[in-house]
Amino acid sequence: MGISRISVHIGEPADGSLNMKLYVTLTSPYARLARILVIEKALEHRVEVIAAKTRIADSPYYQINPSGRVPYLIDDSGVGMEDSQLICAYLDNLDGKPRFHDPQRQTDWAYQRLEFAARNMCEGICVWIREMARPAAERSPTVLAHETARARRMADVFEDRMTDPLMAAAPSMAHLILAVALDVAAKRGFGDLTVDRPRLAAWMRSMCELPSMQKTAPP
Repeated sequence: MGISRISVHIGEPADGSLNMKLYVTLTSPYARLARILVIEKALEHRVEVIAAKTRIADSPYYQINPSGRVPYLIDDSGVGMEDSQLICAYLDNLDGKPRFHDPQRQTDWAYQRLEFAARNMCEGICVWIREMARPAAERSPTVLAHETARARRMADVFEDRMTDPLMAAAPSMAHLILAVALDVAAKRGFGDLTVDRPRLAAWMRSMCELPSMQKTAPP
């Protein structure tokens, strides 16, 4: 089986259009971001979250999304889209009241630097995890060392950034991305990047109290 439903939400939009379908894996931090947006925007009644099998030959999921990546969202009209950045923005804007994608932040370069630093940190950790998933003989020590050093440098950066008023603001995509990155590092063998970084550790504890973070915690 390449696809299984992990939650079925009963009810359709008032116009009778189809429910949206969000294809995920439970270990992907990018899919987790989309799942968090579903919860934060109270879209559980409109979005069916479906677990897809990826990285296996001939998965039925590839008939739905040929790239095989997650997350993948099929909207009310039956049109699909992929990439967490696009999907999160789409879900956030469905009600016309975006909380995590404030249009004014599109040219707020201080905020944009923060968000994309978090994205790059997350991507580096994911590269490390994917490399470690290879058979031991196929792993690149150079790649592993490079991504380990990068993540530690970035953790130091965010430890310093905790005094920035942007980090004390209401959760934004930058906050969610950073929290998901730190959590996947701690739970997938990379290590706890908040150790010896007390401000980052305190911030992460507060983020982990969000119901959306708790409900989407990876197995």
